[in-house]
Amino acid sequence: MNETISIFFAADDNFVKYTMVAITSLKANANPRRRYHIRILQTHVSDIYRNAFTHLQDKNFKIEFVDVTEYMEKYGSAMHVRDYYTKTTYFRLFIAQMFPHLKKAIYLDSDMVVLGDIAELYDQDLGDNYVAACPEQAMAQTEVYGHYVEAVMGIDRNEYFNAGMLVINCELFRRDNVLGKFLDLLGKYTFVVTQDEDYLNVICEGRVLWLSPAWNTEVYGELPVAEDEMKIIHYIMVAKPWHFHDCRLKEYFWKYAEQTPMVDKIHAELAAYTDLERAQDLASCDRLAALAEKEAKREDSYFRIMHPGLDPERVKIKKKIERFEKEARFDEDVEDDPPTRQIKPGEVDFERKTPAARLGARMAFAAARKFVDQLIKDGKLRIAGYPGIEHFQNLKSGAVVTCNHFNAYDSFAMHLAYDESKQKKRRFFRVIREGNYTNFPGFYGLLMRNCNTLPLSSNPKVMSEFVHATCNLLRDGNFVLFYPEQSMWWNYRKPKPLKSGAFRLAARNHVPVLPCFITMEDSEDIGEDGYPIQIYTVHVSEPIYPDPNKTITENTEMMMKENYRVWKEIYEKTYGVPLTYTCPKEKLEALL
Repeated sequence: MNETISIFFAADDNFVKYTMVAITSLKANANPRRRYHIRILQTHVSDIYRNAFTHLQDKNFKIEFVDVTEYMEKYGSAMHVRDYYTKTTYFRLFIAQMFPHLKKAIYLDSDMVVLGDIAELYDQDLGDNYVAACPEQAMAQTEVYGHYVEAVMGIDRNEYFNAGMLVINCELFRRDNVLGKFLDLLGKYTFVVTQDEDYLNVICEGRVLWLSPAWNTEVYGELPVAEDEMKIIHYIMVAKPWHFHDCRLKEYFWKYAEQTPMVDKIHAELAAYTDLERAQDLASCDRLAALAEKEAKREDSYFRIMHPGLDPERVKIKKKIERFEKEARFDEDVEDDPPTRQIKPGEVDFERKTPAARLGARMAFAAARKFVDQLIKDGKLRIAGYPGIEHFQNLKSGAVVTCNHFNAYDSFAMHLAYDESKQKKRRFFRVIREGNYTNFPGFYGLLMRNCNTLPLSSNPKVMSEFVHATCNLLRDGNFVLFYPEQSMWWNYRKPKPLKSGAFRLAARNHVPVLPCFITMEDSEDIGEDGYPIQIYTVHVSEPIYPDPNKTITENTEMMMKENYRVWKEIYEKTYGVPLTYTCPKEKLEALL
């Protein structure tokens, strides 16, 4: 590629020495066949320091100091700083606007050492993302910071990026006026913990290309990658080799510092730095943690202002669903499963053959009936109707029943559909996950273990028992409910790509698949989570029968595709929109 790689740093007289170390390391490991234009954003850097950079320039490396005084005079008074921060931390926000010819650019903090080829970083395809970045380890590894991010911003602690290394999509920054969004938000809310990094995270949320932490290995807690995998080392917070003799990974910094004309000044700074100053640095970390804890308790936090009345956990789940759809991770749950243990062979009476199992089922169903009746009475479970219920009523054999999975209550809705079908002579079973069977406490545990549930298992022998029992139940004329999407996404309205297991069992046992799809509409009432209570419609479609002239594999594929087609048709007809997804088309096609 012939494109010049644009790289930005921000510095002042106090920090420009370390900028030189970073650039020295970057150049030493850069692809010599590429061209690089490095711009150092500053409001005042002394000539003595500017002139010291001339030795780094050659035909492939251009270094330029760019004055951002005009921007700082215009906006700087609103920019909050604390402790070791200066307003140079905000300079990265001006890059796209100041250089309108750039499509993208790399921004690097000066407290870094670059060990990888920076061209590999620049060549990342950003797609429709605002930035490419790496997760912030302080938020991911430390409870007080992780809680701060989730409580104040509503962002998952593992999806908060460190802004010290960014590949910036300058075209989208300009098109969507990211600088304007930042300035507008700056006037409405003050983030005081990580300042501009917090603003960038809330603005860019959902528009981040996540990179390996090798590209921003922070000297903090447990290193996120092995030492031989590091491409950029980031000496964050007070982990500075020029202040602490015992700083981790200091050898990489000093290797490149020794190659600069600034090395004597840096050594002198380390020698002159006092134990009192080091203690003050460490105390600043304690103050930061205390500040994060205090901010997390605010009743007027950013999240509460932006999402009044909404449950932060539900907001986080909805955002996670958006990300998973974008990444085509349809078969992954967005909510954590309960902790589980492995089911032991012989532990589950799948077919409810013993008197104890039958008694447990009767008791559990009686309790479940009272619970569901109360949900309906309280308006928490609302069903508008069962269009197509005659397809259920007319079944003359056992069947695999399929349904989309979006709420813990959808299984109650499906059982009510079974009741509506008047098929009482045939039992209705439901496939559940292992953890749901083993580790749900109390009332829900009673239902999970006794209401004709068929738990899957990580134990191969138990899975053999599951398959054998399910085949018997189907051949005996019973109904078995499967969720073939293999994941539950809260209140997600679209059908997701299907897994083949349910359809293979139908094909193997020569029984039909009964496709059911539940659609939703908002009611006027708001639930405890701050979202509208949903009104369900349980659509029951014509059964899909296996073709006696096809093999089990052929019937599995045929029925699975037809089930998805039926669900898609119901979705588009009910909601009046074509079914589309945000993930790349090629990823989706590989799943369908």
